[in-house]
Amino acid sequence: MNLLRTSLLAASRSDRLRRGIEHFGPTKSVVDRFVGGTDVADVVKVSAALRTSGLLSTIDHLGEDVTNDHGAEQTVAAYLELLGALDGTSDEDVSLKLSALGLVHDADGALERARTIVRAAAKRNVTVTIDMEASSLTSVTLDAVRELRSETPSVAAVIQAMLRRSEGDAHKLSSEGARVRLCKGAYAEEHAVAFTSRESVRASYVRCLHALWHSGATPLVATHDPQLVTAASELAESSPRSFEFQMLYGVRSEEQVRLARAGHRVRVYVPYGNEWYGYLVRRLAERPANVTFFLRSLRSQS
Repeated sequence: MNLLRTSLLAASRSDRLRRGIEHFGPTKSVVDRFVGGTDVADVVKVSAALRTSGLLSTIDHLGEDVTNDHGAEQTVAAYLELLGALDGTSDEDVSLKLSALGLVHDADGALERARTIVRAAAKRNVTVTIDMEASSLTSVTLDAVRELRSETPSVAAVIQAMLRRSEGDAHKLSSEGARVRLCKGAYAEEHAVAFTSRESVRASYVRCLHALWHSGATPLVATHDPQLVTAASELAESSPRSFEFQMLYGVRSEEQVRLARAGHRVRVYVPYGNEWYGYLVRRLAERPANVTFFLRSLRSQS
């Protein structure tokens, strides 16, 4: 893991830096690139615009690390408002972090709150993906997904290829026939639990992808890495099956449209809300080009 990425991931957890950046006016143009607005009306418009380009969406209400019941209930209310605004006819999905539902301080309560959202989504014909977070929450998150899938099998899990355990998780989820979003991972992790070089993470991703591909799982191939996009495209050609690409709002948008025009299902992860700081800094850590864009935007507006 290079120094820039390590520094940015550390910054994503800094309250002092968060306060400074949130109140720095020129940041807005960068936020607008990666975040689909601050409220439900904004993000629904973004989702509709993506559909005109042949792209699906999964919508995430920003927020994580909630440490009290009031904040967790606010997250539930936000998702119920969002679900009420979706029409349920456009293959819609919402993404949900269990830590935003109070996972760290009340795991049982977080599961029940997630169940409330999943049930409401099912009534609207909207699927739910349970986002993955730091490795300390991996096991409890996957356990929660299995609980939710026992009632609503369409609930999707997420695994991060950077974690050393993920190939085993991919095989287990495959045997369970789950929908599985496979991403590289965007959290700072210790060498003991995670691969840290670009090459080793990429190799792990390919192993996990094959485990999902040749199984009863539905692979949700979440990557912007051209080599991994090519690997998945070649798999689709040699061993056709149901799958979809997933990419982030504001990242490689032209590639998203290209893949859709080539006949692939492409879903765009669209976050919205005011709690954008941690998400934005992790996006900057993923690609040097994002940092360059950020700095250019600040220069042009300051």
